Amino acid sequence: MTDGQRAAHPAGLRERKKRRTRDALLHAALDLFNAQGYERTTVDEIVDAVEVSQRTFFRYFASKEEAAFAIQEMVESHFLSELRRRPASETPFEALRRAVLCSWNTLGEVIEAIVTVELHLRTYRMIESTPPLHAAHLRRSIDLENRVARLIAEREGLDVETDPRPRVAVAAFSGVMRVTGQLWGQGRDTGMESLRTLTEAYLDQLGPALAGNWRTEAGAGLGQRHGTGLG
Repeated sequence: MTDGQRAAHPAGLRERKKRRTRDALLHAALDLFNAQGYERTTVDEIVDAVEVSQRTFFRYFASKEEAAFAIQEMVESHFLSELRRRPASETPFEALRRAVLCSWNTLGEVIEAIVTVELHLRTYRMIESTPPLHAAHLRRSIDLENRVARLIAEREGLDVETDPRPRVAVAAFSGVMRVTGQLWGQGRDTGMESLRTLTEAYLDQLGPALAGNWRTEAGAGLGQRHGTGLG
C-alpha cells in the first residue's frame, strides 16, 4: 500500500461511518414521525433511538423539518441531475419527461439504500397531512419549479424573466407530477414501477388534455380506465 493509499484509507472509513450515522438518524426520525406524529416527536427521542447526542443530530440536519424532507431532497436532486444530462436535441417537455422517467429507473435502489420505499410512501402521506410540513412542501415545490424553469431556459438559450414558455412548461409538468404523486400515495401498489407507469401514462396525456376534444370516445375511455371521471 502506498503512502497515499494509507492516508486515504482512514478518511474513507470516517466517511462511511458518517454516512451510516446520518442514515440511522434519518431512518429513526422518519419512523418516529410516522408512528407518533411529526409535531409530537422530539430531537431527543430521535437521538435516543440511535444512541447519539443532540450535537450529532444537528451536525447532519439543521432541524426536524430538514430530516422530514431529506429523502424528497434526494429525489429532487436525482431528477435535476438527469435533466442536466438530457441532450440539447430534445424538446423542453421531452427532456423533462425523459429526465423524470430515467431518474426513476434507479430511484428505488437509491431510496432503499437508506429507507424502504414503503416508509418513503408513508412519509409522503405524513407530509401531506401535517399542516406545517404541507406548507413547507408547497414552498419547496415553488422553489423547485423556479430552478427547473431556469434550467430549461438555459438549455434553450432563453431569458426566463422575459420569455414565459419555460415557466409555463414547467408549471404544466409539475401539475402532472403532483397529481400522479397523490394518486400513487392513495393506491395499493406502492412500488416504484407503479409510480413510473402511472406518471408516464399521465404525462403522455398532457398534450391531448390541453389541445384535444374531451368529448371524443378516446378521451372518455382514458378517464374511465384511470378512474378520473368526475361524475
